[in-house]
Amino acid sequence: MMYQGQAVSLQIAETGIAELVFDAQGASVNSLTSDVFEEVGAALEQLRGASGIQGLLIRSGKSNFIVGADIPELARRAGQGTAALEPWMDRVHALLCEIESLPYPSVAAINGLALGGGFEVALSADFRVLAADGRVGLPEVNLGLFPGWGGTVRLSRLIGAEQALSWMLGGRPQKADSALAQGAVDLVVEPEALTGRALQLLREKIAENVDLAEVRAHKQQPQPVDETLTERLGARLDPNYPAAPAVLALVQRHRALSFRDALTAERDAFLELLQSDSAQALIGLFLNDQLLKRKAKQAQKKASPVSRAGVLGAGIMGGGIAFQSASSGTPVLMKDIRDEALELGMRTAGKLLDRQIEKGRLDEAGKRSVLESIQTTLDYDSFGDVDLVVEAVVENPGVKAAVLSEVEKALAPTAILTSNTSTISITRLAESLQRPQRFCGMHFFNPVHLMPLVEVIRGRDTSEETLATTVAYALAMGKTPIVVNDCPGFLVNRILFPYLNGFNRLLLDGVDFQRIDRVMEAFGWPMGPAYLMDVIGLDTCVHADAVMIEGFPARMGHDGAVIAGQLVEGGDLGQKSGSGFYTYGTDDTGRRTREPSARAQQLIDAAKGPALELSDQDIVDRMMIPMCMEAVRCLEDGIAETAAEVDMGLILGLGFPRFRGGALRYIDSLGLQSFCELVERHAASGELYRVTDGLRKRAAKGQTFFG
Repeated sequence: MMYQGQAVSLQIAETGIAELVFDAQGASVNSLTSDVFEEVGAALEQLRGASGIQGLLIRSGKSNFIVGADIPELARRAGQGTAALEPWMDRVHALLCEIESLPYPSVAAINGLALGGGFEVALSADFRVLAADGRVGLPEVNLGLFPGWGGTVRLSRLIGAEQALSWMLGGRPQKADSALAQGAVDLVVEPEALTGRALQLLREKIAENVDLAEVRAHKQQPQPVDETLTERLGARLDPNYPAAPAVLALVQRHRALSFRDALTAERDAFLELLQSDSAQALIGLFLNDQLLKRKAKQAQKKASPVSRAGVLGAGIMGGGIAFQSASSGTPVLMKDIRDEALELGMRTAGKLLDRQIEKGRLDEAGKRSVLESIQTTLDYDSFGDVDLVVEAVVENPGVKAAVLSEVEKALAPTAILTSNTSTISITRLAESLQRPQRFCGMHFFNPVHLMPLVEVIRGRDTSEETLATTVAYALAMGKTPIVVNDCPGFLVNRILFPYLNGFNRLLLDGVDFQRIDRVMEAFGWPMGPAYLMDVIGLDTCVHADAVMIEGFPARMGHDGAVIAGQLVEGGDLGQKSGSGFYTYGTDDTGRRTREPSARAQQLIDAAKGPALELSDQDIVDRMMIPMCMEAVRCLEDGIAETAAEVDMGLILGLGFPRFRGGALRYIDSLGLQSFCELVERHAASGELYRVTDGLRKRAAKGQTFFG
């Protein structure tokens, strides 16, 4: 053994060939930290002093090569400032350049995944051999970044700028055959033959005395600039996500530079982007997601198995839940009180499966298997062997309580009962049950098959095993569960409705609803509040709003007319009725159309006061302050345990702009003290525009939600 570290070792593989092995002790994968690079440096120092070495093999001792940079360290370093970051970046560049400048050939044997910095390590080798089931890529754009350890330079010169940019702009790992065809790797072999074939290639290159200067020139020589590339690749890039346009501009800028100058240009651009709000938000989302996964795995250890589930109600939500359960491998018993409803639920499942067939994700046999695992019934006779039930009947507390009480009598004592309610108190619903400890909320979002979030709601008497089993079932369905405590609206809807309350207040202040939609979509929301309410259903919004007002009357009441309520009184329910804030139809090609509703405008004109002169930023502030302050209150009230869970709930449940990271991350980006001052400037707009004592104290201490 020439060198042995905690993650890196250097040894003689065979006569004349050294082997640099990445194998982090006590970890399931290899990732690149500062400590790992220090060990790489120590190994290279030993290599420099060794005699008789004719070639270097770089490989992994894990099932994956290297999955990339250590993201938590990257997040910590982002706050250090450019002066502290440059030496760190230069050190990594120097190490990879040293590998690339060895006086003998090097081969990277890539197994599993080589992503981001992991693939940049592989690019520093002279040759790359990839296992047939392996994948390589530069997915940093998903974190609001681009490659910073030479990847933008080496790959663009190795396979051409346009192909390299397609990798970096898309962020998707490349399969082995694609990587080979594009020239990013030199050989693809069966996984079991990887190390042996990589060693063979290295011996061949040593024997033929390969011209290393010529090999390395492919990754280092400047290229002519294609001026059309920016226009062709940049036309559809979203400026709210600056990493993609930034890497496009960078590659265009450094293509004609010398190799060293190009690396410097990459470093400088990377450090600027790393310290941006968008990168911090997207890196933060990655870390938040990792937290949710860790908590879910912990819950799985306490969970009871769910071999068969039950769903009460075959409507849009119940049918969607049954489909999701069955298609994820858990058979389901779906009950309704009408045969027609059950038939509709099965037809809905069939249509969703047909879409998967059309996309090549499923075949007819798979469709039959899923449909056969959904059993329908009009009674409770077969519920005795169900492990977990999701009640998904109409959002009415009396109806839900009665149905829950009925089904409980048919269940085994160990079975878990859950309610897919969006607003009704779980503790209140539990009052009708004999075993409230076996009951919790399980709030899915519509459409079930597309929306990833499930709120698992803890009632006053809910046991930890009940929560854990429900979390595990949500995971088995492919969902992301977040455990929240009981309150009106739970987490997501409690935070949403102050935002919609702020929208109504703007209408009464004479602001055009189409303008509000445009401004909030420009802010990053997938749809503005008027269109969002139409999509949800104005009757649904009005019902939930009443629940919120009952729970928080001083804060969530309305000062004046509620336009959505007036629309509902006239039969305008949004998209489902063909009219709401907008009227809906289809054009000659069958595409859905949307026009502002004359009736909505008449109602607004009759209710509004003197029009205020507001800037677009004023509109953003008036909309976002209530949402952000309610997010703060949910954290302070313990509705969610962490800031990460609050923000992830909004990202996954509402479509909060990802590049802003969530409501609490957004406050951090503005600065807590600045945000408090902003809220105070809008205090005349109502009780939703008030700073909590907790936020004021946090700001005074210089604290953040994510620090």
